[in-house]
Amino acid sequence: MITRRETVGLMAAAAATAWAGIGPAFAQNVDVAQLMEPGPLGDIWQGPEGAKVTIVEYASLTCNHCAAFHNTTYTELKKRYIDTGQVRFTLREFPLNQIDTALYMVARSDPAKYYPITDLLFETQASWLREPEAAKVLASVKQLLRQAGISDERFNQILKDQKLLDGVNASRTRAADVFKVDSTPTFFINGKRHQGNNDIESFEKTIKPILGA
Repeated sequence: MITRRETVGLMAAAAATAWAGIGPAFAQNVDVAQLMEPGPLGDIWQGPEGAKVTIVEYASLTCNHCAAFHNTTYTELKKRYIDTGQVRFTLREFPLNQIDTALYMVARSDPAKYYPITDLLFETQASWLREPEAAKVLASVKQLLRQAGISDERFNQILKDQKLLDGVNASRTRAADVFKVDSTPTFFINGKRHQGNNDIESFEKTIKPILGA
């Protein structure tokens, strides 16, 4: 189980390494039915079930490439396609370190706050992740999450929740073992791994033909 001591201990290491990212993704299609099977914590979807396009993203909350996608492309993707009912989207956990795990546990603790919390963390990642000391990183994140109604006491309680811990870890393990995810962010559009740039134009090259646009 993650403890506060373990989380604090890895803060500095994550802050130093998260910006580097990990290896490039490779082309691969996966079984769509298998991909759509939810993990132990379930999926939190945006967009209608009957949408022609389904996007599954595996991301790390301490990955700067993931933050760049969510702070730019995702905003347009949501406005143009998700909110208009053409695309169904879900964000799945792929933690790279115990900071990721802890933050995903907090986000998962209340399904209604999952996207507000992950959006907030991506938007502010550059400020809390660059803190020079582990304790300051933790303090910065806790202060930030108070805006989402997560008190320090509640934050600490969540980190003791074995079900949340197991669920977040299961998401990563299944992604790596079954779908061969080895980098963040990784996207599957109707079961096909998305390659290339993560700008909105690149996504539209795949999405528009499916929609008949």
